[in-house]
Amino acid sequence: MKSAEIREAFLRFFEEKGHTRVASSSLIPANDPTLLFTNAGMNQFKDCFLGLEKRSYTRAATSQKCVRAGGKHNDLENVGYTARHHTFFEMLGNFSFGDYFKRDAITFAWEFLTSPKWLNLPKDKLWVTVYETDDEAFDIWTKEVGVPVEHMVRIGDNKGAPYASDNFWTMGDTGPCGPCTEIFYDHGEGIWGGPPGSPEEDGDRYIEIWNNVFMQFNRTADGVLHPLPAPSVDTGMGLERISAVLQHVHSNYEIDLFQNLLAASAEAIGCANDGAPSLKVVADHIRSCSFLIADGVLPSNEGRGYVLRRIIRRACRHGNKLGAKGSFFYKIVGALVAEMGEAYPDLKQQQTHIERVLRTEEEQFAKTLEQGLKILEQDLAELNGEMIPGEVVFKLYDTYGFPVDLTNDIARERNLTLDEEGFEREMEAQRERARSASAFGVDYNSLVKVEGETLFTGYDSHAGSGSIVALFKKGVAVPQLVEGDEGVVVLDQTPFYAESGGQIGDTGYLFADGQRFDVRDTTKVGSAFLHHGLVAAGTLKVGERLETQVDASVRQATSLNHSATHLLHAALRQVLGEHVQQKGSLVDSQRLRFDFSHFEPIKSEQIKELEDIVNAEVRKNTPVQIESMDIESAKRKGAMALFGEKYGDTVRVLTMGNGFSVELCGGIHASRTGDIGVFKIVSEAGVASGVRRIEAVTGAGALAYLNKAEEQLKEAAGLLKGNKESVVDKLSSLLDRNRQLERELEQLKAKAASAAGNDLAGSAVEVKGVNVLAARLDGLDSKALMAMVDQLKNKLGRAVILLGGELDGKVVLVAGVTADLTGQLKAGDLMKQAAAHVGGKGGGRPDMAQGGGTDPSALESALALAKSFTEAGL
Repeated sequence: MKSAEIREAFLRFFEEKGHTRVASSSLIPANDPTLLFTNAGMNQFKDCFLGLEKRSYTRAATSQKCVRAGGKHNDLENVGYTARHHTFFEMLGNFSFGDYFKRDAITFAWEFLTSPKWLNLPKDKLWVTVYETDDEAFDIWTKEVGVPVEHMVRIGDNKGAPYASDNFWTMGDTGPCGPCTEIFYDHGEGIWGGPPGSPEEDGDRYIEIWNNVFMQFNRTADGVLHPLPAPSVDTGMGLERISAVLQHVHSNYEIDLFQNLLAASAEAIGCANDGAPSLKVVADHIRSCSFLIADGVLPSNEGRGYVLRRIIRRACRHGNKLGAKGSFFYKIVGALVAEMGEAYPDLKQQQTHIERVLRTEEEQFAKTLEQGLKILEQDLAELNGEMIPGEVVFKLYDTYGFPVDLTNDIARERNLTLDEEGFEREMEAQRERARSASAFGVDYNSLVKVEGETLFTGYDSHAGSGSIVALFKKGVAVPQLVEGDEGVVVLDQTPFYAESGGQIGDTGYLFADGQRFDVRDTTKVGSAFLHHGLVAAGTLKVGERLETQVDASVRQATSLNHSATHLLHAALRQVLGEHVQQKGSLVDSQRLRFDFSHFEPIKSEQIKELEDIVNAEVRKNTPVQIESMDIESAKRKGAMALFGEKYGDTVRVLTMGNGFSVELCGGIHASRTGDIGVFKIVSEAGVASGVRRIEAVTGAGALAYLNKAEEQLKEAAGLLKGNKESVVDKLSSLLDRNRQLERELEQLKAKAASAAGNDLAGSAVEVKGVNVLAARLDGLDSKALMAMVDQLKNKLGRAVILLGGELDGKVVLVAGVTADLTGQLKAGDLMKQAAAHVGGKGGGRPDMAQGGGTDPSALESALALAKSFTEAGL
C-alpha cells in the first residue's frame, strides 16, 4: 500500500468505528505556550483530556502533521543518519474522551493491523509491551486478543524514577497520566536487534508501530496518582513507520513518499541518488520547512522562526556537501506538493510563497557564510597556538550559522585543530538553556477548572442576568467573595465577551441589591467565561443571581476596530499578494494592531492604497453578515481561518462588503461597515524577519488622530512663519540652507584640522627610529580625527599615531600605523589597549583603527600608551 492509501484506510477504519474524522491542526499549537511546535496527535485535544473543553463528539481520528526539531522534543541531529528519525512526520491517532477505554482501544488496534480487510499484518510478527503492573491490559492481550505470552513484554520504571517508564505516559510533572501498551513489528532474523526490554532493543529488528496511552490517573504535585472519573485514550501510529512495514523496507527513507523526494532532491542538487545521509537530510527537511512556512512560520532569530532557519541552513549545508551550486532547496517544493498536496491543500495553495521564502533564506545564508569566513579569518589572525578555541567555533556556528565541518576543513588546511571538547561544552550549555526554556512547567492541577459551560449572550446584547456557578480567589474555588476581594466570578450565562482572536475581553460590572462586582477583564477556560475583577460592594455567594452590564462604549469602539481588521486583511492580500497571512493581532477600544507576513516595508503609496480600499468598503455601508455552519461548509465558502485560533465543529463565518472579506471569527463586530466611520493607518514597521505590523485607528479614534495631526501642522506652520499650504516649501528651503551650512562647517573643520596637523607634527618623539605622536584634541569626531591621522602619516613617514579627545562627555580615539610598520605594529592592537583604558572598546585594520570610552579622566594616560606600545613591538 502507498502511504496515502494507508492514511486514508486508517481514517476510514475509525470512522466505521464511530469516530469523527478531525483535520490536522496547525504546526503552531493554538493557545498553548508550553509547546514550540505540534509534536503529537493529542496536542489539539489537550483541553479535552484536561476536562477544560467538551466537543460534540467523544471519539476522534486524525492524521496529524508533527514537527520535532526544537525544544524538549528534538530529533534534528539524528535526521539522515538513522532509519526512522525525522523533523516532520505524520501521526495517525484515534482518541476517546471518556468513552471507550483499554479493551476497545486494544481490539481496534489489533483489528486494523491484522484484519485481511485492512493492513493484514502477520500476527506472529507482532510483539506487545505493557506497563509492568497493568494486569488488565496484559489479560486483554493474552486472554481476549490471543497474543502469545512469549510475545508479551512487561516494562516497569526503567528511567530512574517512579512511573518513569517507556510504558507510562505523562503530560507533565503533574496532570493526566497513565500506562501505555505498544505494538512492535519484527522485521526478521536478517536485521540486528532484540525485542523491547532486551539489551539489544535499540536495533532495527523490532520496531514500535503503535502506542496506546491510557489516561487513567491524575498525578498531583506530591506524586500521588488519583483515578480519573472519565478515563480516556490517546493513541499514535507513525505513518512513515507503518508504510515501511507494509512496503517491505527497513528504512523510512525507502518508502514511496521519500523515494520521490530523494529523486527530486538529487535532481535539484545535481548529484547521484545513492542514499547518501546528506541527501536524506535534504529530503526530510523540505517537508518540515515547507509545512512550517505554510502554517505561517518565517525564518527569524528567535523562537519558531529560529528553528526553521536552522533547518533550512542545515539542508543547504548538506546540499553544498553534495556539490550544490547556488540556490537549490526551493526547487524541491514542487515535488513535495505533488506528493502531499492532495492530503494537505494548504501546501498547494502556499507553494509560491514557500518557494520564495526558501529561496530568500538560501541567498541570505550564502551571504552569512561569506561573513562567517571573514570573522574566522580575523580570529585565526589573532590565534595563539594551533587549536581554534571551542567558544570561537561555537560563536561561528550559533551566531552566524557557520558549519562546524567547514571550520574544520579550513583548520586542516592550515594545520590547525578544533577544540572539540570546548565546543561540546558550549553546545551542551545551549541545549540545557533550550530544555529549560521549553520544559513543561505547568502544574495542571493549579488551573482553574469549572464544570459545565457558560452560555454567551453578548452577540445580541450588552446586558442580562446570570447565576453564579463558581467563585475563585487566588485561583482557589471559594463559596463567597467579600467586599474588597479580588477574584473571579463564573456565571451560567453572560453578555461579556471573553478575550479571544486578538480582541480584548469586555469590562463592566455585575450587580444586585447592595452588591457590585467591577469586571476588569473577561477570559475563557474551556467553555466557562471568567469575569476577573473586584468586589466593590457587598458579598457574592455561589448560587446567587446577578444583573450583568457590559461597558457599551468600550465594546462599541472595540468592535469597530475588530471589523476594520478584517477589511485591512483583505486589502493587504489585494495590494501585496496572496502570500499575506495574519501573524497575530490586538484589538481594543483605542486602536487595532495587525501583524502579517511580508518581506519588505510597505511603500507610502501602498499605505494610501490600503486606506483607500478600506475606506471605500466603509462608505459602501454594507451589512456585516454572520452565519453559523460546520467547518467544511465554511471552507467551501472560502472563509479564511485566523492565526492562532482553535475552531470547533460549528464556526461563525463573517462576511463583509458582499464577499470582500470572508473569515472565521467568533469576535464582536459592527452591524454595517459604515459604522467604522473612517479608517486611518498610523504606523507600519517590521517586528521580525518577514513579519510587518500595521497599527490603525477608526471612528472617534481616527477623528481624534486627524485633529491632532491638524493641530501639529498648524503649529509647524507657525514656527516656519507661514500657513498650512506653505509648510512643505518653507521646510524644504530650511533643509537646503541647513545642508549648505553643514558643508561649510565641514570645510572649516578640515582647514582647522590641517592647521592643527602642521602644528602637531613637530611634537612627535622618536622611538627606535619610529616617530610616535600622541595628542589630545577635544571637540572633534572620529571622522575629523581619521582625516588628521592620514595627513600626519604623510608628514611623519615611519610613524605610530594615537589621537583622542572628549566629545559630548565621551572619549573618541583614532590610531594609525604607517604601512611599512604594520608587520610589527597594528593599529587595532593599540586601539584595544587604549579604548580599554578609558572604559570602552575599539578595533580596526592594522593601519587604521578607532574606538572610544566613557572615562575622559583617563584619556591622558591612555594616550601615553602609544610610546610604550611602540617600544614593546619593535
